[in-house]
Amino acid sequence: MVSGKSSKNARAGNRVPIAMSKPKPWGTIAAVLAVLVFAGGVFGYAYVQNSEQADKRAALAEYTPSETNKDPSEKIQGVVKQNYEAGKHVSGAQRVAYDHFPPIGGPHDEVWATCTGVVYPNPVRNENMVHSMEHGAVWIAYHPDQIKGADLDKLKVRAQGQQFTMLSPYPGLDKPISLQAWGRQLKLDSVDDPRVDQFISALRRNQFTYPEVGATCATNAFDPDNAPPFVAEKPGPDAVPMDGGTKAPDEKTGGQPGGQPGGQPGGQPGGQPGGQPGGQGQPSGQNPPPGG
Repeated sequence: MVSGKSSKNARAGNRVPIAMSKPKPWGTIAAVLAVLVFAGGVFGYAYVQNSEQADKRAALAEYTPSETNKDPSEKIQGVVKQNYEAGKHVSGAQRVAYDHFPPIGGPHDEVWATCTGVVYPNPVRNENMVHSMEHGAVWIAYHPDQIKGADLDKLKVRAQGQQFTMLSPYPGLDKPISLQAWGRQLKLDSVDDPRVDQFISALRRNQFTYPEVGATCATNAFDPDNAPPFVAEKPGPDAVPMDGGTKAPDEKTGGQPGGQPGGQPGGQPGGQPGGQPGGQGQPSGQNPPPGG
């Protein structure tokens, strides 16, 4: 006779052992998934950005200067061209009776406005800005009553920290936006117009269209935080005419005020490389705004 104790032991021996399952590491899984999602987002964003930059470069390829494409601005509808003699200076107390507004060339102050990607919050004296364009800079001007907020931010992105570029408001402007380079101008209604980037690509430091190739945009003689202000009144009868100004000695030898190098590479005087840019354009014909 099997005792009760033995029977219990037998039944216990016949039991199938139950496997104890370990809890899943949900925290670790969630962390890994988060890292993968973040990495995917970063790579996706980088891909999109690189793709957009590549598309932008492709779109601007025909507006990039080269030996076979010396003045791409000729392909941009609406660009006004005018020839000017380079290196004609006026004093800080003089004004010039410019023929375009904003001006795009002619006599100018011996000190150029800093054009190392400066966003000027206030209007700046014309005569200093013109000298910067003689050095190869592009000047983006805008009507302060028409370009504000997000639109102004879009222009700032194109200028802030971009060498040989400057942005400033221009009271009395007859269009919301006006782009200037030496001897070139383009007036537009919208900051989203593709011609904004086309103009900058075509003319910023284009060695074939500005006089003083190799000149700098930096100078200790001009304080961008205390820039000479734009003068609102129309120039008087004592204003320097467009064929006036004094040929500065340092311009004749290729130098720049303040000892900055300039002029043509190889020590050539700061005249137009290969002659004057473009053909003789027509003056704008508009009356000057209150100022100049």
